[in-house]
Amino acid sequence: MNPSSSCEGQSPEDHPPDDWFHLSTMSLGTMGSDGSWDDSERPERGRLKSKLVSAWNTVKYGWSFKSKARFSKTSPLTMLGQSYRLSHGVERERFRQAFATLLWLTYRRGFPQLGGSSLTTDCGWGCMLRSGQMLLAQGLLLHLLPQGWTLLSAPRVARDDMDVQQSPSSGPPLTKKGRRKSTGSLLDNRTEVTHRLVVSWFGDCPAAPFGLHQLVDKGKSSGKKAGDWYGPSIVAHILRKAVAAASVVPNLVVHVAQDCTVYIDDVVRLCERPPPDDPTGSPGWKSVIILVPVRLGGDILNPTYIRCVKNLLALEHCIGIIGGKPKHSLFFVGYQDEQLLYLDPHYSQSTVDVTQDHFPLESFHCKYPRKMAFSRMDPSCTIGFYAKSRKDFESLCSALNTALSSSTEKYPIFTIAGCQGQDGVREGEISVPPYSVTHILAKNQQTLRRTNTNNSMEEFVLL
Repeated sequence: MNPSSSCEGQSPEDHPPDDWFHLSTMSLGTMGSDGSWDDSERPERGRLKSKLVSAWNTVKYGWSFKSKARFSKTSPLTMLGQSYRLSHGVERERFRQAFATLLWLTYRRGFPQLGGSSLTTDCGWGCMLRSGQMLLAQGLLLHLLPQGWTLLSAPRVARDDMDVQQSPSSGPPLTKKGRRKSTGSLLDNRTEVTHRLVVSWFGDCPAAPFGLHQLVDKGKSSGKKAGDWYGPSIVAHILRKAVAAASVVPNLVVHVAQDCTVYIDDVVRLCERPPPDDPTGSPGWKSVIILVPVRLGGDILNPTYIRCVKNLLALEHCIGIIGGKPKHSLFFVGYQDEQLLYLDPHYSQSTVDVTQDHFPLESFHCKYPRKMAFSRMDPSCTIGFYAKSRKDFESLCSALNTALSSSTEKYPIFTIAGCQGQDGVREGEISVPPYSVTHILAKNQQTLRRTNTNNSMEEFVLL
């Protein structure tokens, strides 16, 4: 059976990379009952394997890419609900700042060992988890920071998005007297402090609530462990568990859609807070991140869904898509014409100690966007949305119905239903292919209801 046609919806990371080095290092471990490689019985070999893999991946994922993405001056560029005309200098600068504000979370090396393994890097296997972190991070920034906030002091890089080392002339801006401002003075602003706090939550240490250590731990109940490859559906459930277990984010919940359907009753029940002691008080409302695992075709992307994917990325409530191309996870944030805009986690960086005051932020932001043709998109992905209030959720439902109904495909990518979801769906499982929801529509036919500038452009080339 072809794995990419299974109901669960295999991800680009469900199949190990077929490079010779990965295969040659398998002999240093033993095969477990699930087909994965386990080095627990041979600790010395496990440590040696970890060192060899780390050294190889540092080389493999440590190169800088010199090419720059080419963007059109005439076509609008859409990113997470905002449209930009790059022919106008003000719009170009606005896009540059918005893109540089996105958190860029990549492979890291040299962090504390992951539980139950000797791994100190996620190079070669953790890219879908990193894409999931970027999706969650975007939701957290919307949840905690003012609308429209951007990172004004955008990170400086020497050459391109894969080279995050500061150039000799870079550093904090000068004061009027010609002195360098301290890093701390740039963070006095409350929003800057909040931004730094959010970044620290994704640090590569066991205490970080949304760091790799916690995500790997949350994946154990889904049968995953450090070194395995994760699919976008599994990652959606891992993110839900991580947010539920964290005490650092106030009034935020995560809902993962089941059966390719967002059940309104389920979301309302999850978001409604108990009323205050005053019996006349009305229930409160928790903000919600909605994650929808879908499959947009069989072995390859069904081109009839491209228009719908564009519509979803154009919604102000959209926080991105985790998916990628075969064997290569990416975080999609927008599009221009027939090209997807993305952030790539496949770059090996040293671990940053986020417990230190004023830890460096440069490696957590990327100001150089990249593009990929829609036709190369792997059909398995998870789409994310954020609604701050009940009114926002109602607006989201209405916008989703409009966006989903515009597809030329007979059946939508997913549906919005007013009834309660069915219990018993296994975590990470898509019980039917999202591109064929016939029996869902039939099952719920009676109950379904629609609700209703300087050198800033050096990062990319305009045509």
